[in-house]
Amino acid sequence: MTILELGLLLLIAAICGGVGQSLAGYSRGGCLASVALGFIGALLGSWLSQASGMPELFVVTIDSVKFPLIWSIIGATLFVALVALVARPSSPPRGR
Repeated sequence: MTILELGLLLLIAAICGGVGQSLAGYSRGGCLASVALGFIGALLGSWLSQASGMPELFVVTIDSVKFPLIWSIIGATLFVALVALVARPSSPPRGR
């Protein structure tokens, strides 16, 4: 895998992770967090599609590495929603 292919894969993962954060309505971290969420979403989404027997939709293949776009977004959204439920809520605003 060349540097260009790796960069393209990271860009796709960042976009999928960012869309997952937007759909879940919870955003912590920056670009690197979106990349990580994209890859976690791809793993979680691929596992969900295999467990449910559903096909992987819109798979992008980069140098024999398959990246499922739709399942990555679904997996990232579910993972971010789970993190939002587990994370401590921020302190409530103080009265004036």
